[in-house]
Amino acid sequence: MRGELSAGEASLRCLAVPSGALEALLLQLDQAAEQGEWLWLQPEGSMASEGAGWCSHGLPQGHWPDGGGVVLTSGGSRGGRSLCLQPWEHLDRSAMACGHWLEAAGFDLPGLLLLNPLPFHHVSGLMPWWRSRLWGATHQRLVPAVMKDPSTLLATCQALPGWGEQPAVVSLVPTQLKRLMAHPAGIGWLQQLAVVWVGGAELSEALAQQARDLCLNLAPCYGATETAAMVAVQTPDQFLQGEKGCGSPLTDVELALDADGALMVRTQRLATARWRDGQWAAVADAEGWWQTGDVAELSMRADRSQRLLIRGRLDGAIHSGGETVFPEQLADRLLHQADALKLPLKEVLLLPVPSAEWGQRLVGLVRCHGEADLSSAWLSIRPRLEAIASRWLPEERPQSWHHCPELERSDAGKWQRRRWQEWLAVHLEEEQRKDGVLE
Repeated sequence: MRGELSAGEASLRCLAVPSGALEALLLQLDQAAEQGEWLWLQPEGSMASEGAGWCSHGLPQGHWPDGGGVVLTSGGSRGGRSLCLQPWEHLDRSAMACGHWLEAAGFDLPGLLLLNPLPFHHVSGLMPWWRSRLWGATHQRLVPAVMKDPSTLLATCQALPGWGEQPAVVSLVPTQLKRLMAHPAGIGWLQQLAVVWVGGAELSEALAQQARDLCLNLAPCYGATETAAMVAVQTPDQFLQGEKGCGSPLTDVELALDADGALMVRTQRLATARWRDGQWAAVADAEGWWQTGDVAELSMRADRSQRLLIRGRLDGAIHSGGETVFPEQLADRLLHQADALKLPLKEVLLLPVPSAEWGQRLVGLVRCHGEADLSSAWLSIRPRLEAIASRWLPEERPQSWHHCPELERSDAGKWQRRRWQEWLAVHLEEEQRKDGVLE
């Protein structure tokens, strides 16, 4: 129901997530859950954590739904960022579904070591601790500085009680995985983990194959703030055998596709509401389904279990020459082909630009490894990219390629597309000035 939310006697309190030790924060979370309070988790130093975020978001400060829970930022739904309400009981349901998956894989939940390198004010960073709380497992936070130094990471974990004795599991985004796999100590650390859930962004086929070659126990998964974390996950055995996709739905989840091919999710842990544009909006439709905004494929294995494959963002797809094109898939294909040809590509982002004839066309932003990222080296790399793309369908071929040494994903492994669209606009204007088109 749009614009309404059942009012109760609960209140909302903003809680800053410290960059250091979490003991005080975890105590407050425990107390808030017991007292039925709502907490808005924010990184330390943000406007909201300092009390200045209320006005900018327009959030009401009193009479929240009874029972309490957490307010978390979501960037995964269609229409931009929003704030999602996840009751405490939904976090319980998510943890229990994840626990069933691990138990089916032969793990004893209280005996696990849950390593947590993700931001605690996001659902991906909150849930490892919440799972440990429910399961009686050990939780260990890994701060960003440690994660960016694989040698220190390995030494830190080797000093932990239970390391090498308790099965260790971790959730990573592809950016973290890629950084670790580029370092011998990072590879050594990954090879000692029983399960490595990978989600939050697309796992490229090149990175997946490299992980298979190293026999890493990757478990690609799919989830969102709206679903209180993962709703589908692949087993490490399926991954190592070469299966693509995000595995099968967890025990409390139904998956379907709408008429546009967008993934629909139904589960009893969908966020109760989201705050966007100054009002509350329902997450689920009248039948309990949430449209994710990701285009997907659903298939059946021989054992009749469902398999999920994400094709790309519905709002990231472009229409070129009457065809629907998914830039993420094309970038992944390019990186895979470039790797086979020993081209030193580090990042590729394909962005749409208007076209009178085609409707939209793609252009490519490229960052290379090391010295190959110099302007002089780029002159020899661009023709080879054009040669690769020349074998693609006409609507898929980027009309131009641009050297972007600062191109990078966010810490969460996602593309800040508006930022790079703005960079492209400035870059194209500068090129036009150099060519004498603009005076």
